[in-house]
Amino acid sequence: MTHTSKSPLDAARALAPGIRERADEIERDRRLPPQMVQSMASAGLFRMCVPRAHGGSETDVASVLRVIEEIAQADGSAGWCVMIGATSALVTGYLDEAVVHEIYREAPDTILGGVFAPRGEAVVEDSGYRVTGRWPFASGCEHCGWLLGGSVVVEGGKPRLLARGLPDARMMLFPKAEVEVIDTWSVSGLRGTGSHDIAVSDVYVPAVRSVSFVSDRPREGGPLYTFPVFGLLALGIAAVAVGVARRAIDELVELAARKTPAGSRRMLAERPLVQMQVAEAEALLRAARAFLFESVSEAWEGARSRGTIELAARARLRLAAAHATASSAKAVDLAYEAGGGTSIYATSPLQRCFRDIHVATQHMMVGPMSYELTGRLLLGLETDTSML
Repeated sequence: MTHTSKSPLDAARALAPGIRERADEIERDRRLPPQMVQSMASAGLFRMCVPRAHGGSETDVASVLRVIEEIAQADGSAGWCVMIGATSALVTGYLDEAVVHEIYREAPDTILGGVFAPRGEAVVEDSGYRVTGRWPFASGCEHCGWLLGGSVVVEGGKPRLLARGLPDARMMLFPKAEVEVIDTWSVSGLRGTGSHDIAVSDVYVPAVRSVSFVSDRPREGGPLYTFPVFGLLALGIAAVAVGVARRAIDELVELAARKTPAGSRRMLAERPLVQMQVAEAEALLRAARAFLFESVSEAWEGARSRGTIELAARARLRLAAAHATASSAKAVDLAYEAGGGTSIYATSPLQRCFRDIHVATQHMMVGPMSYELTGRLLLGLETDTSML
């Protein structure tokens, strides 16, 4: 069991300077340094969504987001890995107690990860499933002890359907030893997340090691487990984006105070255009962040007081997450442009912020479909809300 006297946020603030110093190493190695991962795990950052009954901190959602934001401000890839590890561990609120004990028995600080997309096939066999599949974008898979893979359940040679006619897609939980990691992560940004493909072939998974976030109910009753799983994932992505944008603006302010552009006698900070750009970026970020945390506060109050989050509030969570991510990207673009030629050098954090943020925006949970989904609800149209 993890023992720490600090809150996860205090721990994140203490770890952030060391993470920032190793950003080049993270980028070069395409993964987080093992010692850094262990420090974050020992501080409880990957167990914020684990029930207290199982040794986690069962942290409120706003605090989870602040932790992710803090780490992402130090390094986008590190923030992303904390986000994936923390949100993946939400599955422990759904699993049988014996399975949770199995996960943490040999390694109390073990980290969970995986991919929600149903890229696998789970054929019903006895009291479990025979699973084969390959999943891209398995962030942090190299430092995870257990991995999840979304899989469509097949029974009688056909996909099993839920009551609403949707395929029964369940998350299958595998110990790392049963999973092949395929080195595919050669990308533009968030390079340090090590988001390689993972695969399994003909692996038996007991039914108790599978979860449906659509049809199953959590075993834990706290407000954290009332939160929509897909909504929490989207919020986590937004928190990474907000942290990266905060770093970009701060880097621009620092640069502007010491750079005199070629052919000019004035500091960069004295240029009216740069003044406008930094002000616009700051406003974009603060407004988006305020909407994000306002939506989280509203939903948390519903989860805490009524044990439920209304559909409209769940929709606002997704809208706020998509908006925060898009606004953060615009803020980074402004900072990158204002930095001029300095922004393109590998020595400038602005170029890394630019690359990282434009990988985060590509995630389907915060992409244009989120606007379409919430827009349909705002207009009173019939909408599939299973992913809210």
